[in-house]
Amino acid sequence: MRRITDVRLPAPLGSETKRPHWIGLNDEGRIVEIQPQIAGETCPGSSWHGDWLSPRSVDLQINGGLGLAFPELSAADLPRLIALLELLWADGVEAIAPTLVTCGIAPLRQALAVLHQARLQHQPGRCRLLGAHLEGPFLAEARRGAHPIEHLATPSLEALEQRIRGFESEIALVTLAPELAGADVLISALRQRNITVALGHSAAKAEQAGQAFEQGVGMLTHAFNAMPGLHHRAPGPLGEACRRGDIALGLIADGVHVAPTMAVLLQRLAPEQVVLVSDALAPYGLADGEHRWDERVLLVQNGTCRLEDGTLAGVTLPQLEGVKRLAAWSGAAGAAIWGATVAPRRVIGTAGALNDALLGQQLTNLLRWSQREGELHWGCAA
Repeated sequence: MRRITDVRLPAPLGSETKRPHWIGLNDEGRIVEIQPQIAGETCPGSSWHGDWLSPRSVDLQINGGLGLAFPELSAADLPRLIALLELLWADGVEAIAPTLVTCGIAPLRQALAVLHQARLQHQPGRCRLLGAHLEGPFLAEARRGAHPIEHLATPSLEALEQRIRGFESEIALVTLAPELAGADVLISALRQRNITVALGHSAAKAEQAGQAFEQGVGMLTHAFNAMPGLHHRAPGPLGEACRRGDIALGLIADGVHVAPTMAVLLQRLAPEQVVLVSDALAPYGLADGEHRWDERVLLVQNGTCRLEDGTLAGVTLPQLEGVKRLAAWSGAAGAAIWGATVAPRRVIGTAGALNDALLGQQLTNLLRWSQREGELHWGCAA
């Protein structure tokens, strides 16, 4: 068995140990053992000098890339979709929940069918497609953000069935506004299908959010954005989620959607709940400038996407850029890494802890992180 020594493992803020670990690899380069090193004892092996080891990231909110918007997918887009999945792997992402923002019923169902075909073509060295994330259409009109008003829908089982019938097993996450009349019925129906439900684009007060959490809502979609903020007399969904301690908090760590100070405060307030997402849009992987988004114009500057009226719409930054930025703001690299690599796996139930995500994995599929001159860098672990 080959050993790698002096390895740090990412963990939530306040939980990371400074004690180094050693990693045992079999002849195939797979991790078969992870153990803490005993202080003062010499541990044979190849030293990583305190670098971090992590799985690749999982992005639960990404809307497209290379000019493709997931809600607009057609069969002719399969080659470009495959190219996008290869780009994501190169950018350190192991899997995504392709996010379908509010759109018409026919385009939504067509996109789900194309994503199904792409899943069947998965190969090693390519980002994996999880179930889709339906961000809408059951959203609060006043908090819709960049979602087109003409495609918003009133929550009902009939409206849900029109959209997902036949694709139920291929949907991982649905974002809705739980305060809308009829939303409670949808939450129950989705949970019965083992689909995670998130609160987002919502005007819910703390009490309404609390009721939704009791009904099975388990996440906030892009915390702070498109929802009431934290206020000392009106804690809103975010305050209620932090009070409970068991609700995942999606966070766009670009420094624009949420100010760096607020991102760090959220991480300190709810260290085990923060899940870093990219919220990348179709121009991801393309240059800044003017791009199309359905019939609208999308203006991209320094990785930030806005509609022509100034509405903040998303980003074109890679998910791991958010890790680097949060690490720089907080000074807690291990916690930032954990938020993009382990925390999302807990949401979708593929790993409850770091060891679950590492044991049995080949080193070539994992990431090595190092800090040089105060900046975090990553690369293939092998």
